[in-house]
Amino acid sequence: MTADRLNKIFSLALIGVASFASLLPIALAVMNALKTTVEISTNPLAPPTTFHVENFTSAWKSAALGPSLLHSAEVAGLTILLVCLTAAPCAYVLARQRGRGWRLLTFYFMASITVPVQLYLYPLYFIFAKLGLVNSIPAVALIYTAIFSPFAIFLLRTYVISIPFALEEAAKVDGATPWQMFFYVILPMMRPGLLTVAIIVGLNAWNEFVIAVTFLQDDSTVTAIVKFYNLTGQYSTDWGQMLAAAVTIVLPVVLVFVFLQRRFIDGMTAGAVKS
Repeated sequence: MTADRLNKIFSLALIGVASFASLLPIALAVMNALKTTVEISTNPLAPPTTFHVENFTSAWKSAALGPSLLHSAEVAGLTILLVCLTAAPCAYVLARQRGRGWRLLTFYFMASITVPVQLYLYPLYFIFAKLGLVNSIPAVALIYTAIFSPFAIFLLRTYVISIPFALEEAAKVDGATPWQMFFYVILPMMRPGLLTVAIIVGLNAWNEFVIAVTFLQDDSTVTAIVKFYNLTGQYSTDWGQMLAAAVTIVLPVVLVFVFLQRRFIDGMTAGAVKS
């Protein structure tokens, strides 16, 4: 057996193991969402003897998933819009400017990614409560924008670096202003990166819990992930209903990612240049 064939077999085996490990939790969640709590407690790995589809309808009504899913979509959509609007011009400036001060600013954005949200959660809540911004979806989207923007700027900056500077010089010779160069030359070439940023930011905003449960406490603004947490009872939990709610919340995210996975992968690899 040749070395190339061995490498191919080994690679396929690794991919198979990774795929199994990734899909197993989802498969178990779907399978147990169709079972009763007693069946889950008896053997969570066994397939359901009877499909209890009523778990999904019960979870939809108990957790009011319809409105909460819309709230999650509002938060994610507004966050994506704000991040893309702010990160793209920032990335362009940081990629094209030279000097010690600009390098320190770039390092600051990179370092801020490592700061845990728990460090500034209390003072942030105190300020927002004073301003009357608790239970406000735009306010939470603004917080998410501040959290996810450093990553978005760092990713989009690699796209700008990969764009030949000669294109901007040609536009400048034609009389284009800096804003015109950004909108008509740079921004169209950043579209794969913007799509990648939109997917990552949207997934994180959809699944984020700590800030959502802290700042969105009213039923008119609460997100789906917080409603899912509220299904947990103090003394007992209907695990079939809870897993049905989990599958319902995850399903839109999975569908979006599956539909856009090729563009996502292309976007990640297109910006993989040395900065």
